[in-house]
Amino acid sequence: MIPDSGWILITFVLYFICMFWIGLYFYRRTKNLSDYVLGGRKLGSWVIAMSAQASDMSGWLLMGLPGLAYLTGLQAVWIAAGLSIGTYFNWKFIAKRLRVYTEIAGDSITLPDYFENRFKDTTKILRVISSIFILIFFLIYTSSGFVAGAKLFSFIFAVPYDIALLISVLVIISYTFLGGFSAVCWTDFFQGLLMFFAVIIIPAYALYLIGGINAGINDICTENPNLLNIFKMPNGSTLGLITIISSLAWGLGYLGQPHILVRFMAISSSDKIKKSRLIAMIWVIISLACSVIIGVLGIICLNDTLSGTEAETVFIGLIYQLFSPYIGGIFLAAILAAIMSTADSQLLVTSSAIAEDFYKVMFRRRAGNKELVWVGRIAVIVVAVLAALIALNPNSSVLDLVSYAWAGFGATFGPLVLISLFWKRMTVKGAVAGIIIGGCTALIWKQLHGAIFDLYEIVPGFLFSSLAIFVVSLLDKKPKKEVYKEFNEVNKLLH
Repeated sequence: MIPDSGWILITFVLYFICMFWIGLYFYRRTKNLSDYVLGGRKLGSWVIAMSAQASDMSGWLLMGLPGLAYLTGLQAVWIAAGLSIGTYFNWKFIAKRLRVYTEIAGDSITLPDYFENRFKDTTKILRVISSIFILIFFLIYTSSGFVAGAKLFSFIFAVPYDIALLISVLVIISYTFLGGFSAVCWTDFFQGLLMFFAVIIIPAYALYLIGGINAGINDICTENPNLLNIFKMPNGSTLGLITIISSLAWGLGYLGQPHILVRFMAISSSDKIKKSRLIAMIWVIISLACSVIIGVLGIICLNDTLSGTEAETVFIGLIYQLFSPYIGGIFLAAILAAIMSTADSQLLVTSSAIAEDFYKVMFRRRAGNKELVWVGRIAVIVVAVLAALIALNPNSSVLDLVSYAWAGFGATFGPLVLISLFWKRMTVKGAVAGIIIGGCTALIWKQLHGAIFDLYEIVPGFLFSSLAIFVVSLLDKKPKKEVYKEFNEVNKLLH
């Protein structure tokens, strides 16, 4: 254990107790599956906005993105810009419509549930295929959170990586297992606040110590002027068009992230979406900008030089170098908050897909609410164990894992969600084709090599999925009249 880590341990334990208490509180209030996976659609603007963004950004906001900025400089701004645009588009065009449509379409409580009800799919194939892809990509995504947590605990307490990984998994499982969606959202709310203040204070204090913005710019220019040019690589070469497109394309991912979309479904009223959007946009723009600044400042502020996946600890290093253990412990808890706020959401969405969309459909159609809640809780443990196995490699990159899962969800579900909300002619077969083509493209594209395959897999995945949906739907017979009726009903409610 490194010096002064005793106080940090106390800070973490107090933080764990608070999170566990929230889980226990909502455990007593969880009466059915809707409460467990959607909070009974009773959550307000602030909780939904903060929860959506905290669960969105994960440990990569304070580890992966600063690490990228540390290695490449302001080139990381392109990803931040893409994510900001994607966040706005999601809140502006998807949130309210999805909230209304999921209630009209059989009061759907999960994304696969919505797909089935939206298209009146009696074969259950759409629900089952959706659940399979959710499980595949969330295993990858959740493992990224566990990797981030393990790196954090290993760095602070000087324990072996596998022990640190075990601690990370146990902490996240505890309150997700107990309290379900409400516990996750309320913990996300507090974690989002903690992340927000930490990501602002650290770079502001670092700039103060080095003499201000101008001094910081001069120091970075002395180190390498290319680091402040968004069109340049650190070695001076021009940033390629494929790299810029790939970075901006991160914004497409928002349309297909189940753990974010489910927040839109859970807000108490669609009228509160506008307020939530404003809160979310302020949070995300400031947080992303500060995250990039943290990475760049690490280049000139850290005493040690970081390389490879080590760069993802730049935020941790700055905290240790700039603050006493008393204040530093609080900021380190912010990193833990970023990790936990996403991993818990991913575990919950995966468990709900297994319980509601797979177990109930394939094995126990008459399963009661209590049984489904417990199936969901057991699924949390099983999925966490599988994700932990993926995370066992200590050299894993948080950003790489997040990137792969993000593209997978964006390509698999993004076109389906977008088109299903705005095109009434879309059919079940079109939806199935979109999921399979998009998901498989994302999985396969990353494994290929060559100039064009350097393009982020979400771009071809999203494009091919959209084409498949339109072509197959137009070749298929028109949807049932009931589908048109619900679509028109949603339009009336929104206008």
